[in-house]
Amino acid sequence: MGLRTIYDPGGISVRLRLVKAAGRRYIPCGGQVTPVVKELQMKSKLIVVGAAGRMGRRIVALAMESGRFEIVGAVEKADNPETGKDAGLVAGGERLGLVLSDSWPAGADVAIDFSSPEAADNTVEQCVKNGTPLVIGTTSLAARQQDAIKAAARKIPIIYGTNMSVGMNVLFSLVGKVAAMLGEEYDIEIVEEHHRFKKDAPSGSALTLAQNICKATGRPYPDSLTHGRNGKDALRKKGEIGMHAVRAGDITGVHSVIYGTLGETITLNHTAHSRDTFVRGALRAAEWLLHKPPALYSMSDVLGIK
Repeated sequence: MGLRTIYDPGGISVRLRLVKAAGRRYIPCGGQVTPVVKELQMKSKLIVVGAAGRMGRRIVALAMESGRFEIVGAVEKADNPETGKDAGLVAGGERLGLVLSDSWPAGADVAIDFSSPEAADNTVEQCVKNGTPLVIGTTSLAARQQDAIKAAARKIPIIYGTNMSVGMNVLFSLVGKVAAMLGEEYDIEIVEEHHRFKKDAPSGSALTLAQNICKATGRPYPDSLTHGRNGKDALRKKGEIGMHAVRAGDITGVHSVIYGTLGETITLNHTAHSRDTFVRGALRAAEWLLHKPPALYSMSDVLGIK
């Protein structure tokens, strides 16, 4: 005699106590039928903006792999060569049954955008129009676009961050505290390294590091930054923060903050091994954002970093 569970398509399970009969068949033992409600986990409906890009493809792939999301929109420019193709296949996975398109579906639970500054305006507009919470990690946004995000956050919940990596956000929280503890006698240099295809420099993450240091130490931002050094009279000025951008090969992302004084050097470093670290952070942020009230949030809110 044993207990066997049979599930129907509606997610209801029936447990039957079975007894073995001749011919190795099992029959239910009378009076032993117990209905059990199976707990259903509803998938969050997700729109991926820039779904044909390097980040967008990984968002699609890992969202599918997680089993926690139903991708209902894969948004891409109309003239992108991948537009019209199956989003799952473009991402290197199984057929999803959803093609890349420049149209926005209604009824999504959340959208993630890692596309380009040119697409950001439409993303924000569509999310406000449809009441869709938004996670946006696009860097190099103009001041006007950042103001538009702040305005939109009065209507929908938005997470905006220059880096969705969990580890990088821990670094964001540390660099200002370390600079304040060490004091003015420690020179500060920021070095960021990325792949040869990255358009903007310095990276948005490097600028966030500098902003946090300036805020914690009372330095003016961005006036305290010196971008590279060149020439015969390039002596370091007291209080400045050196900013250096390296572009080479396929480096995913390396950020180092150097604190140096006479006699010692302290270096805080974060190295991303693949884009998946950013994607996992973004998916975590998307789940956290569900059902939050309209406001502008950051990864610090997601991670509970004070």
